[in-house]
Amino acid sequence: MFNLSRMNRFNYWPKTIGKSPVKEVEDSIPLRVLVLGLVVLGVVATDIAAETQFSLWTIPLTMVGTAWSYYRRRSSNIPIQFCIAIGMLLGLGAFFGRFIGNWHDTRLSLAELLIQLQVLHSFDTPRRKDLGYSIVIGLILVGVAATLSQTMAFAPVLLLFLAIALPTLVLDYRSRLGFKQSIAEKSRKKNNSNFNFKVLILNFLLIVALGLGIFAILPRFPGYQLRSFPVSAPIKIPDNFTGRNIINPGYVREGRGNGEGNGSGSGGNAGEPGTLDNNFYYGFNSEMNQNLRGEMKPKVVMRVRSQAEGFWRVLAFDRYTGKGWKISRDDQVTTLRQSSWTYRISIDLPPFMTRTKEVVQTYNLVSELPNLIPAMSYPKALYFPTPMIAVDQEDGLRAPVQLSEGLTYTVVSEVPYRDRSLLGKASTKYPASITKYYLQIPPEIADKVRKRTEEILAIYDQQRVSRSPETKTLDSTYEKALYLAQYIKQNYSVPTNPLDLPFFDEKDDLVESFLFKNKGGYPDHFSTVLTVMLRSIGIPARLVAGFAPGEFNPFTGMYVVRNTDAYAMTEVYFPRYGWFTFDPIPGHPLIPPSIEEDQTFTVLRQFWNWVAGWLPSPITAILNTVFGAIFSWLFRGLAWFLALFTKGWLGVLTGLIIGTIAAFLAWLGWGQWRKWLNLRWLKKLPPMERLYQQMLQWTANKGLRKHPSQTPLEYAQISHQYHSPEIAEIIDEICHAYVSWRYGSNSPNWQQLQQRWQRIQKTTNTTSQNSK
Repeated sequence: MFNLSRMNRFNYWPKTIGKSPVKEVEDSIPLRVLVLGLVVLGVVATDIAAETQFSLWTIPLTMVGTAWSYYRRRSSNIPIQFCIAIGMLLGLGAFFGRFIGNWHDTRLSLAELLIQLQVLHSFDTPRRKDLGYSIVIGLILVGVAATLSQTMAFAPVLLLFLAIALPTLVLDYRSRLGFKQSIAEKSRKKNNSNFNFKVLILNFLLIVALGLGIFAILPRFPGYQLRSFPVSAPIKIPDNFTGRNIINPGYVREGRGNGEGNGSGSGGNAGEPGTLDNNFYYGFNSEMNQNLRGEMKPKVVMRVRSQAEGFWRVLAFDRYTGKGWKISRDDQVTTLRQSSWTYRISIDLPPFMTRTKEVVQTYNLVSELPNLIPAMSYPKALYFPTPMIAVDQEDGLRAPVQLSEGLTYTVVSEVPYRDRSLLGKASTKYPASITKYYLQIPPEIADKVRKRTEEILAIYDQQRVSRSPETKTLDSTYEKALYLAQYIKQNYSVPTNPLDLPFFDEKDDLVESFLFKNKGGYPDHFSTVLTVMLRSIGIPARLVAGFAPGEFNPFTGMYVVRNTDAYAMTEVYFPRYGWFTFDPIPGHPLIPPSIEEDQTFTVLRQFWNWVAGWLPSPITAILNTVFGAIFSWLFRGLAWFLALFTKGWLGVLTGLIIGTIAAFLAWLGWGQWRKWLNLRWLKKLPPMERLYQQMLQWTANKGLRKHPSQTPLEYAQISHQYHSPEIAEIIDEICHAYVSWRYGSNSPNWQQLQQRWQRIQKTTNTTSQNSK
C-alpha cells in the first residue's frame, strides 16, 4: 500500500535542499574584525621570521573572504564549501611536494599549508566556532614564526598580537554568553564596565611584565631533545669535488669567474704587504698573510643557536712562514658522505681520556662565507645540505660550495671538559705525527725566541721564590702555556691606530719584530707569538682561526656573530686529551668560553648585560654594586641555612626553628602587605563605592560573604537572616543607596550612612569584647 506520509516527505525534500538553516550565526562585526587582525598578524609574523612574502596575496584574499563570509553568514554556501574542499586537497598535494623536497625541516612548509587553509576557510565562517578556528590558526602561525625568528623584529608583532588577542577573547566570551548587543552600543551607555579599555591596557602591561620576568629567571635547560635538526634544502655539488680548495669571496683572483681563492689576499701572498678586505676575514684561507693592514667594516654574518657558548672554530694552520701561516698538508683531505636516508654526516673522533659533553649548534648564515664550515671543536655529526664534505688534517670542515646567505646547518660536537688538574699531569711524550708538524720554527729565530721564552719563565720562578716558595711551579705544559699567554697579554700592546704598525720588510720576521722591536702588534699577532714561543720550548702548538661567540640575544636565544668577531688564537696539544685553546689577546678572556660554565641560569645574567648596555656607565656601576651585594647576601644566607642541616641534630633543630620563624614573619608581612594594598584600593574608589565595599568586607569577615551572582538587593535581603535587626537595617540602607547611585545616578547622603555604619561597628566590637 502506498504510504502517504512517505509521499509527503518526498515532496518536501526538494524544497529544503540548500535551505538548511545555519545554527549559531555570529553577527558581531567587531569580533570578526579582531579575528581578521589576529590572522593577518600571524601571516605577517611568518613573513618577518622566515623572510617570505605570503602577505602579498594572503592578506587581501583573507579580507575578501572575511567580508564574503559575513555577507553570506546565514546561507548554507554549498558551492563555496565544495570549492573550499577542492582547494584544500590541492593545498595538501602541494605540501607533500614541498615535504619531499625538504623533509628535514618542515616548519615553513607546514606554515604555508596552514596559511593556505586559512585563506580558504575565511570564505565560510558563519559561526562563532568557525571564528574560533581562525583564532587558533593565527596563534599557531605566531608560534611557528617564533621558532623561525632570529631577530628582534618578531617582538613588536608578538606584542601587537597580544594587544589584539585580549579584546578578541572578551568579545568571544560575551558571544558564548549570548550577548547580542554590540560593544559600540554598550560603550555609549553611562557607567558601563563590560568592556573597560583601561582594564585591558592594565592587563596587557601586567602580562608583558610577568612574561618578561618569567622569561628572564626561568632556567634554560639544554634543548634539541628531538633529533630533527634544522637543515637547508639540498644543494647540488660539482662532480669533481676533492676538498683541496678553499673558496673565500674576499680572495677571488681578479678575472676568474669560478670563485676559487688564490690565497693571495689584497696584497699578494708569501707575506707581501697589502690591505685587508673590508668584509671578509683574511685568515680563512689556505695561507694567512699577517703582513696586511687595515680593518673590516662590521656586519652580521651568522646567527647561532647553541646549547653552550663557545668558539666557532673554522680552520687551523700548522706551518709558520715568518710573516703568517699556511696549511702544509692542504692536499691531504678526507671526503665524507651522507647516509642514504638522512642529512647526517658522521665524523670520526679521536679517543679521549677525559669527560666530554655533547653540544648541539645550529648555524643560520645571513651573509656569504668561505666554504669552511664553522663548528665547535670535535664535531661528531654534521647535518649539512650537501651529500659530501671534506675534513683536512687540522680538523677543519670544508664544504663543496661556498656558504651562501640563508644557509642553515646543524653540528653535534663532543667537547672535552677542560680539567686543569688532569691537563697539568699530561705526558710530554708526543707522538711522531705531532712533533713532525707542530714544533716547526724558522731556524733564523729559533734560538732567540727560545731564550726569550726561558727568560719569561725564569721571571716567574724568581717572583715565586721571593714571594712564597709554596706557590705552584711551572713544571707542566699547561701551566707554562697559561703563564706565557698571560705574560704576553699584560706586557705587550695593540697599537691605538692600527695603521701605525709598519709593514714587515722582506727580511723581517713577525715574531722577532713583535718581541724585540715593536713590543706589540695586531691582535692575531699575539696568538702567533704565543704559538711560536711554545714551539721553541718543545710544546706542540698550532694557530686556530674562528669566530668568538658573538653577542647573545636573550629574546631570540641566538648568538649574533659579526665578521669582526673573527680572530686567531693558540691551540696546544696534550697527549690523550687532545687540543685546548689559549687566548693571549689583550681584552679577551685567557680561557675562551667553554662548557664548564653552567648555562642553566645564565639568561638572567645575559639579560641584565643587554639592559646594562643601554644605561649610562655610572648608573650601571651603581646597579651592579647594589644588586651584587643583595644577591651575595642572599646566596650566603641560603648557603648558611642549608649548611645547618649537615651539622647533626642540633643543626637540624636550629634550621627548623629558623625556618619556622622566617615562615611566620613572611606570613605576617604578606598579611600586612595585602591590608596596605586593600586600603590603597579603597582610597581610589568613589565615596559610595568605598562604603559599600567596606561593608562587604566586614560582613565577609563575620561569615556572610556575598556571592558574585547575587545582586546588592538580594544580598541585603539575606542579611536579615544572619545579623541583628540594627545591622541588617544599615546593610539594607547601604545596598539601596549603592544601587541608586550606581544605576540611578542619584546622590545619597553617604556621610550619614558612613557615620551610622561606624557606630554599628564600634558597638558590635565592644559587645564582642565584653562577651569574651
